[in-house]
Amino acid sequence: MDESQLISLLSSAITARIELFDNRHERALRLFNGFFEGYPSLVIDLYARTVLLHNYADSPDLIHPLLKAVEQYLINQFPWVNTIVLKTRNTESLDAKKGIIIKGEKPDSRICEHGVWYAIDLLLNQDASFYLDTYNLRSWIINNLREKTVLNTFAYTCSLGVAAQKAGAKRVVNLDLNRNFLNVGKTSYTLNGFPINKADFQSGDFWTQISHFKKTGETFDVVIVDPPFFAISNKGKIDLVNESHRIINKVRPLINNDGYLIAINNALFVSGADYYKSLEALCSDGYLSIEELISIPDDFIGYKQTQIKPQMVDPTPFNHSTKIAIIKVRRKLNSTKVSQ
Repeated sequence: MDESQLISLLSSAITARIELFDNRHERALRLFNGFFEGYPSLVIDLYARTVLLHNYADSPDLIHPLLKAVEQYLINQFPWVNTIVLKTRNTESLDAKKGIIIKGEKPDSRICEHGVWYAIDLLLNQDASFYLDTYNLRSWIINNLREKTVLNTFAYTCSLGVAAQKAGAKRVVNLDLNRNFLNVGKTSYTLNGFPINKADFQSGDFWTQISHFKKTGETFDVVIVDPPFFAISNKGKIDLVNESHRIINKVRPLINNDGYLIAINNALFVSGADYYKSLEALCSDGYLSIEELISIPDDFIGYKQTQIKPQMVDPTPFNHSTKIAIIKVRRKLNSTKVSQ
């Protein structure tokens, strides 16, 4: 692909998203998803006044001339952009994976979404520290979790937990293996004036922590599970391709009657139909029911007029490989005999 073709694709993508730009330049969105919009080597995100370029090319150095053209195009289109960061996926350099500043001095450290501030650290690791695909889920959480107790597992930087706090949740426990990620979540709490209870930011292995909750008898109105598609430790294995039900069954005992399980499966090669069938199988006992499917925002995927390539696996009835389901949980209630 030559420079003019790529710029044409990028121009069409930005035009389709034009209504998403805010006057204060505080929000985050995906500007271009090359996987679906015509150039799989490149994904471009916007975080406030910082542009984040993701170089996914198998030979990343070969597309540097094109990236230079993209950089100049973005500077011309958005003169208010202060910083551009380049993350390179296929490289041995850890610094390049985490991101190199190619314009400006310092990336933005916060964004605003649905009236909530979220701390970000765009150089923390190869991800951006904030997942754009769960935009609609954060909205659902804000509108539905008032006065609920919430366990946010695989919390990463706690964006879903922050949304629950904004909703007015009674308590939110954020659990992640990496304390550095949780510290970003704490900063988000500070930005919004939420009180920080250190006991509600728990660093530890998922399997160990869930077993601890079971032993102590602690339960929640809502449990969120957003695991990586594969991970293994001496305590247990996560395999969202073949055994997504294991995670759900692990947390089910922690959910109060009439509570919710928010289940997220981001396995790229699991079709939406197959995942939905696995959820239906779990619901066959009558104690779980699929209440709602949460869609991924169009800017993250691309729009009908900008999508050139289909998704690798059909996500239907979901709209993306990030498959989000809200599941209602019912518990067997202890019955007592009444003497007559």
